[in-house]
Amino acid sequence: MYIFPEELRKAYEDSPLSFVYYQNIDGKGVPILASAGFCKAVGLSRDRVLDWLQMAMFERMDPDDVGIVSRVSDDFLNKRGPYDVIFRCKIDPSLGDPDARSDNTGGADTLIHGLGAWQTMPDGTELIVITYSNVLKTQEAARKNVEVYRRFQKDRFFTDMLTELPNLNYLREFGNEKIATLLREGRTPYVVYTDINAMQSYNNQYGIKAGDQFLKLVADSLKEKFPKSLLIRGSDDHFIMITGADDNASIEKDLRDVNSYVCRNAYGNTTGFDSGVCPVENGVEYTEALDHAKHALKQIENDLNREVAFFSKEADEAYWRSRYIVENFDLAMEQNWIRVFYHPLMRLENNKITAFEGLARWVDPNRGIISPGEFIPALSKYHLLYKLDLYIFEEVCKEVMIRHENELPLTPISVNFSRQDFDHADIVGEMNRLFDKYELINYFDKSYFIVEITEQDLAVGEERFMEQLKLLRDNGYRIWLDDFGSGYSSVSMFSHYDFDLVKFDMDLLRHLDDKGGINRIILKDLMQMVRELKLHTLIEGVETEEHLEFARDIGCELGQGFYFNKPTPLDEIVFRKQHGDLIKSCETDKERRELNSRL
Repeated sequence: MYIFPEELRKAYEDSPLSFVYYQNIDGKGVPILASAGFCKAVGLSRDRVLDWLQMAMFERMDPDDVGIVSRVSDDFLNKRGPYDVIFRCKIDPSLGDPDARSDNTGGADTLIHGLGAWQTMPDGTELIVITYSNVLKTQEAARKNVEVYRRFQKDRFFTDMLTELPNLNYLREFGNEKIATLLREGRTPYVVYTDINAMQSYNNQYGIKAGDQFLKLVADSLKEKFPKSLLIRGSDDHFIMITGADDNASIEKDLRDVNSYVCRNAYGNTTGFDSGVCPVENGVEYTEALDHAKHALKQIENDLNREVAFFSKEADEAYWRSRYIVENFDLAMEQNWIRVFYHPLMRLENNKITAFEGLARWVDPNRGIISPGEFIPALSKYHLLYKLDLYIFEEVCKEVMIRHENELPLTPISVNFSRQDFDHADIVGEMNRLFDKYELINYFDKSYFIVEITEQDLAVGEERFMEQLKLLRDNGYRIWLDDFGSGYSSVSMFSHYDFDLVKFDMDLLRHLDDKGGINRIILKDLMQMVRELKLHTLIEGVETEEHLEFARDIGCELGQGFYFNKPTPLDEIVFRKQHGDLIKSCETDKERRELNSRL
């Protein structure tokens, strides 16, 4: 049975108007709430009126009218017709006295007009409300009674009871009208969608009452700052506003001012609210602009330095691209849209391939090539990178057999893993499982695989992460430090982690001569330091002859970049080998061991 929200129940029960709420339960209209006006009209106390409605009302109805009322009621319950019926009923003053005898003979006949309507409640439940009026009153009085009730219902239908702001029903009815009015006034309409930060935590910490007061504070503060706006209390902890503003900067400043005021005056600690904002062009309805404002809000995420984000077509396109990636990620792996491309790592001394890096490339049948710069951040955001990195590692394991069958050198392979991966999966256990699953011990030991971890991940790594990296080395895998010099550099990490090789970030080489060639000095000094630590060295981003010569001059061992070759899928490598066009010659195991032992 439907339970009214407390404030709504009280408002209905205290109403002087005469009406009753019913619920259709198993095909019967069961009374669940009666107003004070109805209780007074029939002379019953509240604790007796619902039982009387269900058990005795038909007993006091004129026998000739019972059949008509029953038929109208049945049609209305089954939505075959309206509930609009006049019937005779005896209203006995003794009904108000619980000790008085009550039968169907006392009282005078009264003509009652019942007028029914269906009403959808906030949670979607459909109820029936019937207004009862005494026809013996003047017709004008009866008409006014119904109109007052309807106005009462309309006010409640359009009003949020907590903040007394208009609600979503009001927005649906008048949102586009507000936009049109602003456009006629020559102002730019803006739709603002706000989300209160950590509202549930605020309620848990300070209580529901304090939470309600906080919502009222936000509502009152926005209303005061934007007095001519249409301000709506949305669902839960959201507010929606349609307002006019001169430009983006002015509305952002006003929203920041309100948020600052809210944070200062709230009962408990809070960071206030974030807002997504969409300027509305002529011909755009509020529903579309509201969706755009919601998408803009998503740009903020957990950025504590950002409170307001504006919708742009570029940001919206990026949102939908990101959504496509996340929604189709599992399918992309199942259908092998994501493939391994092998990028050679060259020994600068002999110009031979000493290893390959296995890179993820997404070739989508619908979108074409999706850049790693798009799909890796999207997967990282939703904590799915571990799936990608383990998938790539398994693909590399699978393709060992193909390399062997086609007489390709079994050159070592490096694969990328992120710190995030170790939070969501047993990476070492999974790598060992896949190594055993594909029986790779028949070809080489685990040192054939190299795990690349970025300097950024190591800079924020925790003790458990350090333990997992140590476990990787204990199991025989090698570890390379990737993107060294990318902006997170701290030489202290060399005292916390054990590496086999340091890869210098490609931006250092690409911007070799910026600011008077400062990167030449930095790279030379860093290279010397790393070599003194007895670590192997590799530099990324070798794209020109000048890059190559500089890398050799400063004593770097390995190089990687488009100067040597682009990343290539295995089927293309096999095809080229079969046609006598192997990319570059590869080092033998003996050469590699001898050259690596020189440190």
